[in-house]
Amino acid sequence: MSTLILIPARMASTRLPGKPLADIGGMPMIVRVMQRAAEAAVGPVVVATDSAEIARAVSQAGGRVVMTRSDHSTGSDRIFEGLALADPEGRAKIVVNVQGDFPMLQGADIRLALGPLTDPAVDIATLALEITDTAERTDPNVVKAICSPVSPGRFRALYFTRATAPTGDGPLYHHIGLYAYRRAALARFVTLAQSANEQRERLEQLRALDAGMRIDAAIVKGVPLGVDTPEELAKARKMLAG
Repeated sequence: MSTLILIPARMASTRLPGKPLADIGGMPMIVRVMQRAAEAAVGPVVVATDSAEIARAVSQAGGRVVMTRSDHSTGSDRIFEGLALADPEGRAKIVVNVQGDFPMLQGADIRLALGPLTDPAVDIATLALEITDTAERTDPNVVKAICSPVSPGRFRALYFTRATAPTGDGPLYHHIGLYAYRRAALARFVTLAQSANEQRERLEQLRALDAGMRIDAAIVKGVPLGVDTPEELAKARKMLAG
């Protein structure tokens, strides 16, 4: 199955405006994410943006970019338009949505996310990590994946929540927002109306579960640092400098 990696990027950010162009280790963050995605070596990498500034930075770094509309409400909508622009012939059957604020993402994690899609019953694949930090168990910013084991290192997602769940003894899993879609699943997903659970939890992936789509998660050993605040940007710079 041919695979295409799409990275949605926009300049607007409430907590860190212009973050795709923030310098990390001597290059714009979006370029660093693009390079990390290319290291996965699973298929072409394309940035989807509505910003001429981002497009210029990507092009100057030798990357591929497609210009999308500016009115998309979610990254999923942006990558669906980007998919049509980047691959109008429909050659790519798997589409990986890599967030543009994951400068520390490892290519191996992208490859791992593709694993569950070898099962034809799975519509969407993602990543999760066992929580070891006690504070994260109650942090609403750490999304929990409630899962059922399928095989070693792979779980079927039953629900996603910001609450501390499930209750009782046992591990909790931190959901990492990287998605690998079957092309047909992405095409269906973007036509669905927001579900009640999605609106309540403010988690887009619940729309897919509520519509009966199957999401499986591969288990990884580390969470890539997401950069959404000035403090996280400083941390990323320090990590790369070290």
